[in-house]
Amino acid sequence: MALNKDFLWGGAVAAHQIEGGWQEGGKGISIADVMTAGDNITKKPRRITDGVLPGENYPNHEASDFYHHYKEDIALLAEMGFKCFRTSIAWTRIFPNCDEEQPNEEGLKFYDNVFDECLKYGIEPIVTLSHFEMPYYMAKHYGGFRNRKCIDFFVKFATVCFDRYKDKVKYWMTFNEINNQADPTPHHLVQEGAILAEEGEDLEYVMYQSAHYELVASALAVKAGHEINPNFKIGCMIAMCPVYPYSCKPDDVLAAQRFMQGKYWYTDVHVKGKYPNWLPKKFERKGWNMDITNEDLSILKEGTVDYIAFSYYMSFAVEANEANPYYDYLEKDFVKNPHVKASDWGWQIDATGLRYALNWFSDRFDVPLMIVENGFGAYDKVEADGTIDDSYRIEYLSNHIKAMIDAVDNEGVNLIGYTMWAPIDIVSASTGEMDKRYGFVYVDKNNAGEGTLNRSKKKSFHWYKQVIATNGQNLV
Repeated sequence: MALNKDFLWGGAVAAHQIEGGWQEGGKGISIADVMTAGDNITKKPRRITDGVLPGENYPNHEASDFYHHYKEDIALLAEMGFKCFRTSIAWTRIFPNCDEEQPNEEGLKFYDNVFDECLKYGIEPIVTLSHFEMPYYMAKHYGGFRNRKCIDFFVKFATVCFDRYKDKVKYWMTFNEINNQADPTPHHLVQEGAILAEEGEDLEYVMYQSAHYELVASALAVKAGHEINPNFKIGCMIAMCPVYPYSCKPDDVLAAQRFMQGKYWYTDVHVKGKYPNWLPKKFERKGWNMDITNEDLSILKEGTVDYIAFSYYMSFAVEANEANPYYDYLEKDFVKNPHVKASDWGWQIDATGLRYALNWFSDRFDVPLMIVENGFGAYDKVEADGTIDDSYRIEYLSNHIKAMIDAVDNEGVNLIGYTMWAPIDIVSASTGEMDKRYGFVYVDKNNAGEGTLNRSKKKSFHWYKQVIATNGQNLV
């Protein structure tokens, strides 16, 4: 068998996309709580409002109401045979604003209950500390991670969580998809932890400076976690979308190589503890006076991670552009790949890209890998008899799991787990929709917020149960 018998099969969610209960248990407002709903059909994008405004639809406020349904939901995961469950700790449940002296006990107790419920079924919690849910107060009053002070706020939050759950959680991640900000847009900058740039300010500079502070915060948290429990496994989390050259034209090949560098240098810092050589040259070329101290560089070396966790949904292709002579990572230079299909949301479907990604990481970094997001967002239809035939999701996941197993079996990739996204229908982070469904479990709620929140099993529920039971051998 290609996969180890203790391979971690499971699923992944984020607190802000599933929990709801946005003002319960002493929780503060997060940046996700000020993001409105979007719509794929009308192409209406999500907006980031200045606080919670009357008359706006904020889908994360209730989400799938896991806050009140967690026992039922975890029982469904156990029925599928989950070995692990990846979720996040909502920062604002623990420190509502970020700068409180003492944590919120009611928030800590909620996650005690969630982790205890998982462990009752033998499900290993895998926990992300910061998953696009930074305190809104921290963004508004401190400027988010563009402010060095926020390093201390994150490390305090992380240390409180490590200490509280040191006997319940073994696997941790610091920042979710930290490299999403590689092409700095206002939406990505807010998600990743930096409030928008001021008038006339360079968004790209803000991104790199904020990313540096996040990486220092991550390294300090890793050091603190290993001191609290040396058996902790603390990883980074990278959004992996391989970038292919559009053609074999040498300039296209070089553009793809440089785009991979521009998107994935965060992994070098997390794993190797240092910046790749090309990046200081870029800072010099741009004329940026970066706040990177010698102490920071020492911290990065001392706080390297134990494993690489990553998401994989799609791949990209790039064509060289004369207007981008340094091949800076710019999403506007992506082109349609004619060799793959796409989802209703335009996400390119490329199972081979997952195998490519696994080998790319494996070639460069000698640490274990974990796939912590991989899924298919689609419109699901409930039939008159209540059944939901999501064979398209089964096909997508089956093909990707096969590619994953091939990478382990044929190339010897050191892979320790797979948590698909997301086993229970949740709010889409990119569009704010409920109708963009990923789950094996259907949640009765639509984009307008209407529905009973009742849970029901899709066809894929039973399929994934047999995948886990056979350790990936039966994918039909």
